[in-house]
Amino acid sequence: MKITDLTTNAVSLPLAEPFGNATATIHQFSCIVVDLVTDEGLRGENLIFTIRPEQLKLLDSMVHVLRDAVIGRDPDDTGAFWADAWRRINFIGFTGVSIMGISAIDGAMWDLRAKRAGLSISRMLGRSRETIPAYASGGLWLTQDIPSLVRQAEGFVAAGFKAMKLRLAGRIDVDLPRVKAVRAAIGSDIGLMIDANQVLDADAAIKLGDALAPFDIAWFEEPVPAHALEDSAKVARALRMPVASGENEYTRYGFRRMIETGAASILMPDLQRVGGVTEFARVGALAASFDLPISSHLFPEMSLQLLAHVPTAHSLEYVEWFAPLYEETITLVDGTARIPDAPGWGMSLDRDAIVRHAL
Repeated sequence: MKITDLTTNAVSLPLAEPFGNATATIHQFSCIVVDLVTDEGLRGENLIFTIRPEQLKLLDSMVHVLRDAVIGRDPDDTGAFWADAWRRINFIGFTGVSIMGISAIDGAMWDLRAKRAGLSISRMLGRSRETIPAYASGGLWLTQDIPSLVRQAEGFVAAGFKAMKLRLAGRIDVDLPRVKAVRAAIGSDIGLMIDANQVLDADAAIKLGDALAPFDIAWFEEPVPAHALEDSAKVARALRMPVASGENEYTRYGFRRMIETGAASILMPDLQRVGGVTEFARVGALAASFDLPISSHLFPEMSLQLLAHVPTAHSLEYVEWFAPLYEETITLVDGTARIPDAPGWGMSLDRDAIVRHAL
């Protein structure tokens, strides 16, 4: 079996109501759907996205730049593709859009090879579990007032979630009453994560973390700029709560630096930025060798397969942003997600939905 074609489709998922964090207000998700087709008619699929529609052509172009690295390959040759693509991006660099292009094709190849074998990707990789705790991440935005936060937090608890994430402004006077109100609404048995989206320096992050510590924070996510690993390590050493980071890190080399500096005690690889299934699994093995927990960033429909494999998987970031593009929905019971077991990703993109949302 050989891969004979690569195609892409651009789609847009507009939001009924914009929401925002400390760095951006989001109005829509713009996606590139990637399809690989073989000489036997089998199709592998994947998607990548951006919150800025003007960047979509850049993502699409990068996928097609790597076309020659995948056409003619056996779907099982994911390692060979990855190594070839890595050599091809040497001149333009090993982070950013070049890695997103690799991720897009790599994920579609894994979908192909798993479908060929009649197995889910997690079965191909080797499963560690059948379920994973999920936390509610599709709300509690900085653009919401306190009454709205409280209503939504109570709704998450009613839906069965045992943990949720609140976005911060990065100011004690703003964040303290918001965290206090949400904690009071959900009680002491529900996990509460906070996310500063990189807006603080180390000293300010430590002060804010100390101020919020009485509210039993499960983790403090991206307290400082993602590239400032020493600053993140300083925060991690100073605070009683764990620091989580990694959604803006690229490849195993980036995560190795994070681990070496002690930048975070919870790692958060993103399928699009880390380098696809191949590299996520490598990062998972690296994390396991240090007994560091992993919580995926976004892409819940696909990340489930990786979390099923990684020995130290901690939790699934649950959002419904991409749900309109899928035929199936994630099965959640009391805040726990079941790992789907259909061949490939375990869930399939809805071809009619792709047409409906086409750009």
